[in-house]
Amino acid sequence: MLKKLFVLLAATFMIAACDEPAPATAPPPPPPPAPQSFMVFFDWDSAKLNPQATSVVGQAAAAYKTKGSSRITATGHTDTSGTEAYNMALSLRRANAVKDALVQQGVPATAIAVVGRGEQGLLVQTGPNVREPQNRRVEIVIAQMAAAAMDDAAYCRALTVKWRDSVRRDSVASEGPAAIAKCEAGDYKAGIPVLVKLLNDAKVPLPPRS
Repeated sequence: MLKKLFVLLAATFMIAACDEPAPATAPPPPPPPAPQSFMVFFDWDSAKLNPQATSVVGQAAAAYKTKGSSRITATGHTDTSGTEAYNMALSLRRANAVKDALVQQGVPATAIAVVGRGEQGLLVQTGPNVREPQNRRVEIVIAQMAAAAMDDAAYCRALTVKWRDSVRRDSVASEGPAAIAKCEAGDYKAGIPVLVKLLNDAKVPLPPRS
């Protein structure tokens, strides 16, 4: 009889444990926006920017300035005429010409990386020794860097401010202050989930983690 009672109590405890809601967690920060790209084309065997290329570089510089924390990669390419070694050097000269033009437009040099790929990555597939204008280019890619996520201490402080500003004290008994106390004691794993749950239950938007 005692054995049956013990089995019944154990089963009841397991069912109750399964019914407990999963602890609330903060949503991950949103991914950074997709990179923006521009294409600058060159005359044959040239690393000099023509007026159209200069205009495109200006557009790229303006786009960079609207994005905040971003990085630019200027990747140079050539067609298949000439030797591979010569074309590798030419592609790098083209990338550096674009970098110099971007700097003149107000983009910090430290925000620009240059890459030379020579004949690799053809925009139009051709055989050897073909002067294809579409392959003589520099691709400018502007990628916005993801914001650094808050550490647990900073996020706990942000949750605390949000709770104090938005949630009535008498609606949550002592859970809020107790969670805040845990945060202040450095027990973020215990404090953060409780504050997140209280804000979610009160339908208060969580502070961003980044």
